[in-house]
Amino acid sequence: MNTKPILEVQNLGKSYGGVRAVNDLSFSINRGEIVGLIGPNGAGKTTSFNTIAGAEKPTTGEVFLEGVKVTGRSTEQLYHMGLSRTFQLSQEYPKMTALENLMVACKSQPGENILMNWLYPKLVNKRETEVVQKSKETLEFLGLTHVADELAENLSGGQKKLLELGRTMMADAKLILLDEPGAGVNPTLMQKIGDMIIDLNQNRGYTFCLIEHDMQLIERLCHRIIVLAEGQILLEGSMEEIRNNTKVVDAYFGSAEA
Repeated sequence: MNTKPILEVQNLGKSYGGVRAVNDLSFSINRGEIVGLIGPNGAGKTTSFNTIAGAEKPTTGEVFLEGVKVTGRSTEQLYHMGLSRTFQLSQEYPKMTALENLMVACKSQPGENILMNWLYPKLVNKRETEVVQKSKETLEFLGLTHVADELAENLSGGQKKLLELGRTMMADAKLILLDEPGAGVNPTLMQKIGDMIIDLNQNRGYTFCLIEHDMQLIERLCHRIIVLAEGQILLEGSMEEIRNNTKVVDAYFGSAEA
């Protein structure tokens, strides 16, 4: 495994008025890792994701992607740099088919420029053919070929989660932030989503950081786990180390959602 960090977070802080949601957060993720981010409600997990992914600007601190300072850059800019993020509630385009949802996520589509359609129609058609083919291959990988022409709004919760994962694949993401990939998903599809994440990590080199409350899924997927409490890192280590830590048990496993 290449140990050069793909993501570095240094002294990250985010305040809302007098409330400090994230407080002096520092950690790194190596290329090829799957890192879990856990903690009770209000621990700062989603806020950390939002500031790293460009949805919100941090109050303090810096974020580096592949050694490049990206603090405060927009979600769109980070997307084109290889950082993608999924959401606890799926953000699909409901009136588009599953296939179309994947197609629009693909980068470098000259057909989006009207002038290119007039000047270079062959180039546009060639690229569109490539995008369609890649979308179909992604649907096949995800086991969603049978819903290719189904509107995304009609898919099950688990199928929508898989579709979101597919959209990150279409974007050729280097680092994927997964916000509760198992939320609202039945056990069978949760198993499948876990399989897909492992496959993408082991066979395609994807790097993941995920927020998740299902400890079985975290234990199955993650190489390393970071525990947050009150916007700070409480502990970083393996599941065994976390289970055996009294502070973590008090802060997280003893909470109502554990």
